[in-house]
Amino acid sequence: MAAGSAVAIAQYLALQYPVYALIAAVIVLDLSPSKTLQLALQRLAGTLLGATVGAVLSYFLPLNPLAIFVSILVAMLLSYVVQLQAAAKLAGYVCAIVILFEAHGTNPWSYAFYRVIETFLGIFMAVLVSLVPKLLRVDIPAETDSSNKGSD
Repeated sequence: MAAGSAVAIAQYLALQYPVYALIAAVIVLDLSPSKTLQLALQRLAGTLLGATVGAVLSYFLPLNPLAIFVSILVAMLLSYVVQLQAAAKLAGYVCAIVILFEAHGTNPWSYAFYRVIETFLGIFMAVLVSLVPKLLRVDIPAETDSSNKGSD
């Protein structure tokens, strides 16, 4: 539900890559709403940090494998500096894709902005879907033990 809804909304809004909304929804969704929220916050923080670092570094680094290495390293180290250790890998990944897409003629700030919007959309849908079981709380009657029943 979360992934399908996120993709549908992203397509309706004509976002560039609805797949990022799908990925975010699937990755953060958990059976526990509190765990979903925890994963959602980590994902959003990593995406924001990585997108920003990637966009900034794209102005200073020539596109080559060394630049990708440096950008990932900077984003991951910065994650640790600002106490976002759980988001470090994601920040590095997002940073690298912002730099790679800049090489294809895409404005790095525009690309970064859309990654954050699409990720936020997927996260939002995952959090909403994770709340459904709590909203539809169903009381299940306790099963009776057949050994306590009288004989027929």
